[in-house]
Amino acid sequence: MIAAFDIPVRKVERTRLNDTPLENIPFGKYFTDHMLVADYEGGEWKNVEIMPYQPLQLDPSLAALHYGQAIFEGIKAYRDAEGNAFVFRPYDNYARFNKSAARMNMPQVPEEIFMEGMRKLIALDKNWIPNMKEHALYIRPFMFSTDQMLGVRPSETYKFLIILSPTGPYYAAPMKILVEENYTRAAPGGVGFSKNAGNYGGSMLAATEARKQGYDQVLWTDAVEHKWLQEVGMMNVFFIIDGVAVTPSLDEGTILAGVTRDSVITVLGEMGIRVEERRIHIEELLHAYEKGQLTEAFGTGTAAVIAPIKELKYKEFALDMNLEKTPVQNEVRERLAAIREGRAVDSHEWMWRI
Repeated sequence: MIAAFDIPVRKVERTRLNDTPLENIPFGKYFTDHMLVADYEGGEWKNVEIMPYQPLQLDPSLAALHYGQAIFEGIKAYRDAEGNAFVFRPYDNYARFNKSAARMNMPQVPEEIFMEGMRKLIALDKNWIPNMKEHALYIRPFMFSTDQMLGVRPSETYKFLIILSPTGPYYAAPMKILVEENYTRAAPGGVGFSKNAGNYGGSMLAATEARKQGYDQVLWTDAVEHKWLQEVGMMNVFFIIDGVAVTPSLDEGTILAGVTRDSVITVLGEMGIRVEERRIHIEELLHAYEKGQLTEAFGTGTAAVIAPIKELKYKEFALDMNLEKTPVQNEVRERLAAIREGRAVDSHEWMWRI
């Protein structure tokens, strides 16, 4: 296998950083100077290299374009008060990436390519990490099939890449969410738990129709009754009901096991708040709201971290949340920020120093 120090590096002649403002930068619009690339051929990984960020040359018959073998991850790097670069829980994303690969019948990416390649790439482009509140360097590892022929079968070749993108706050404003009743994102036995491209492609029509009605995203429900809550767009979801934090469970394999979700559950426990991971019926949410017991709703994810929800719409019911009283999500957000920025003890060893 190729160790990190053996990965060749071709540097850019001139950085684009001086031409890129990093304050309040839009999510996913700008990319750093370099990227990591590796090829899977003949049952092994080869051609591992860090090179200048550039377009890829792809054959029109590329298997990923026709049959959808494509997965990705989302990770973030931050700066502490001394300017040191840290990545938040990258080993958890690495494990989830290979879990997605297994479900999509794709090869595993070795740790020395994924983790050490990431480390070396970020070290090279660490000046792109914005040194501002709620800013970060977004890390996008991804893999797709590269056989150049038509035919429904697992590809024999693949390409793995890591690209980096500086970003500001993902959701600048609280969200309005529409509970989805028609379309289905995932069902038991499917690929809902994996971070594959098709999950996101299949979600876009529902999100577009929700935006036409004035909503930012949809809250997905189960495939049979459209009553059991799953996740919001690109985020897991939490509800504070009568002082208890409730979030949909992972048991049925229909939602993503979010790294931020897991972090929030840990932090909530440290705050003394009971967490229930279980099935949540929409009627339960409506009844809790009517009784005044539903006090907070928020999304969690790598991109948004903590995203407040100001309204949930189900049929003719609009659940308006009081965003002036959100003590739980505010404290969770602050505790996670303190860990990321080095202002609090990283007792769980979540921060991986570059």
